[in-house]
Amino acid sequence: MPTPVHELDLPEIDLFGVQRFEALEILTRAREDHWIVRNQMGFSVLHYDDAVAVLRDRRFHSALALLPSMAGIQDEQLAGRQQRSILAMEGPEHARLRRLVAPAFTPKSADRLRPFMREVVNGLVDAFAAEGRCELVADVCEPYPIPIICELLGAPKEDWKLFSGWATDIFRIFNNDLASDLPRIKAAMGDLDDYVRAMIAERRDQPADDLLSHMIAAEEAGDRLSTDELVMMTEAVLMAGTDTTRNQLACSVALLAQHPDQWRMLADDPALAPRAVEETMRYLGAVAGTARVASEDIEHRDVLFPAGTLVATSLATANRDPGVWPDPARFDITREPSNSPQLTFGAGIHFCLGASLARAELQEALPLLARRLRDLELDGEIEWKAANIGIWGPARLPLRFTPE
Repeated sequence: MPTPVHELDLPEIDLFGVQRFEALEILTRAREDHWIVRNQMGFSVLHYDDAVAVLRDRRFHSALALLPSMAGIQDEQLAGRQQRSILAMEGPEHARLRRLVAPAFTPKSADRLRPFMREVVNGLVDAFAAEGRCELVADVCEPYPIPIICELLGAPKEDWKLFSGWATDIFRIFNNDLASDLPRIKAAMGDLDDYVRAMIAERRDQPADDLLSHMIAAEEAGDRLSTDELVMMTEAVLMAGTDTTRNQLACSVALLAQHPDQWRMLADDPALAPRAVEETMRYLGAVAGTARVASEDIEHRDVLFPAGTLVATSLATANRDPGVWPDPARFDITREPSNSPQLTFGAGIHFCLGASLARAELQEALPLLARRLRDLELDGEIEWKAANIGIWGPARLPLRFTPE
């Protein structure tokens, strides 16, 4: 008979307010003796295989729709919106939406945007290359992904600051301060809704070669997307394609700036870019974990997780599992690829839809930056975002380098 998880003798790990690096140390020590620990809301699994098992088990549902109620917020509009998001949706409707938009997110589709990605990065670097100094978050990471998403969707490039602000405010939902952030979140959602609905109306009259037009065409080809679904998918693309990429790029450069030999290696051999992306995401991912809730009683490892149990997967500790990566605490962009992929993009049916696009953006940006920012060094302390930030990275990353 399986043992109910609540009856296990487990350590309780309270990471509220604990900085990300310290949290990783705490969880890594706990992983030596336990594959699962208690947290403030439920339980956390710490090993790679267990994280993958939970993420791939369709009976464990996304906990995104529960965030408002977990924060004590009773807002029917927000709750309904979260439930309708592809990030929270489950079952046949989720599969249908993924199927309709998947062709736009293949590696081949992302590759078409690579020349534009290089153009954007070079343009950003041109503005400070002669100075020999920059603050990478504001100068590169924040502005970089938005024009690419605008290009993908067919939105005017000059509107990138609007999109950037909306993405920042909407993603506050992951910051564990929903009561304070709710007005800004809802205002941004409302403004973005109005913008996207206007775009949809325009594309119905004047289709173009962009993602939004393709989604409208799919709607009109038989398996129909409603206007509300088009709005939701467009907004999901914007959200998923901005905050994660800009934070991960900052994490990756911060890490490489502290390993100058590997920065030089990447500058001299751009073919290392795919490995550099996977290794930086493994070692210092912008997303450290994701949560699931048991939709029914589920058995795993002779443990019973009753329906309603919240289970967090610690992607950060899974990405440093010694059973998967030899010497996992060593950072090495020449590391041989593992048969087990890093988990920062997740796994299972909620695997990041935009993973190919994000990989392409990082693969283009990192070697280009390495070639142009020679002799890179930190120009002061890295200022990291607060511990409660869900999609996390440097808030400020001051750098110096040999001027062009």
